[in-house]
Amino acid sequence: MPKPLVLIAGGGIGGLATALTLHQIGVPVVVFEQVRELKPLGVGINLQPNAVRELYDMGIGADVLDRVGVPAKEWALVGLNGNDIYSEPRGEHAGYNWPQYAVHRGKFHMLLAETFVERAGADALRLGQKVTGYVNNTDGTVTARITHADGTTSEQNGTLLLGCDGIHSEVRAQMHPDQPPIHWGGAVMWRGTTMAKPIRTGSSFVGLGTHKHRMVIYPISHPNEDGLAQINWIAEVTYDDPSAHENTGWFRQVALDDFAHHFDGFKYDWLDVPEMLRGAEVAYENPMIDRDPVTTWRDGSVLLLGDAAHAMYPTGSNGASQAVVDARVLGAKMVEHGVTAKALAAFDEAMCGPISEVILRNRGAGPFGLLNMVDERCGGEFDNIDDVIPAEERAAFMQRYQAAAGFAKDALNRAGRTIPDGARAAVPEAV
Repeated sequence: MPKPLVLIAGGGIGGLATALTLHQIGVPVVVFEQVRELKPLGVGINLQPNAVRELYDMGIGADVLDRVGVPAKEWALVGLNGNDIYSEPRGEHAGYNWPQYAVHRGKFHMLLAETFVERAGADALRLGQKVTGYVNNTDGTVTARITHADGTTSEQNGTLLLGCDGIHSEVRAQMHPDQPPIHWGGAVMWRGTTMAKPIRTGSSFVGLGTHKHRMVIYPISHPNEDGLAQINWIAEVTYDDPSAHENTGWFRQVALDDFAHHFDGFKYDWLDVPEMLRGAEVAYENPMIDRDPVTTWRDGSVLLLGDAAHAMYPTGSNGASQAVVDARVLGAKMVEHGVTAKALAAFDEAMCGPISEVILRNRGAGPFGLLNMVDERCGGEFDNIDDVIPAEERAAFMQRYQAAAGFAKDALNRAGRTIPDGARAAVPEAV
């Protein structure tokens, strides 16, 4: 009889975190990824303490994460004229039991892929193979339809199918054929990195400007012998009339002259944004997009995770973090219920509603909502932020977001392990 198998559609961060989790609890798993070769694509992302905690429990510790990023010390918002709106320590500096990491997305992705192949074997990650549909079988199993890079097709039977195939998920498209198109609210982001001296604490995440016209800046490497680090930056403009602007480009390379002029006025005694942009080797453009929440992420023996389930605006810096947490919560449900559709249903019940709320919070600017408040009350420029938004109001706003996103400090520090050390899931005898 063939071995029982969990099929994973998509070998991105969410798919690989799920695969590593299932392998850890003794579940046979195969990942199907459409690209023929994995490459370290993308720039900076943040891993919140709730995700770092889970990575540690997967055996991916600080010694490994330090090779692909740097622990964050501070999160700050700064007004248009360079004055602080809000700042707080992050990770262990804030009293969490785990750090927050700012990492190079591509290097982190490659780390997950290499770790999974080392643990599960090369045949467990099948490149050049894309899951394009599925059938829930009458015996409770599932069959995935697969298109290969050479144009041929095949089928693979499994116990369960996990759709981790991103915002353009074909698994989700079959599960929710009437879903609205991808949502774009008018914000365009330009991303890149520059070798420069880190600002403020040396490892600060800084949001600068206004709600509709801002920069996000943070280092994603440790400084070299010259004191220079790889600084990740995101330049963002929101247009009042989204219909008047093209929004189909996805992480396409553009010239700096296409957008840098929007930020010519972002010069301060502690930061010269135009100079930083000029130092970039390459820049990429993409629209800030998400998907409307759906009522369920499950269809029989099929489940959506990561961006396929809850693609969200990056304003909360928790998209990748949530994908890692998804993987661990699903693993815990399988430890409890076995490798069964019941485990998928328990995951869906626990996660779909709350995380759908985070999608909408992020669409409403997430933690950057403080910039909206500053815009409304003073137009973005001020001398003393306490005269605009009292400190207690700013702190309460941030605490509400952290609680909704799952990384409120006290609750996270008190929580037991998501998956107990050494736990295993009950695996059915055969497919």
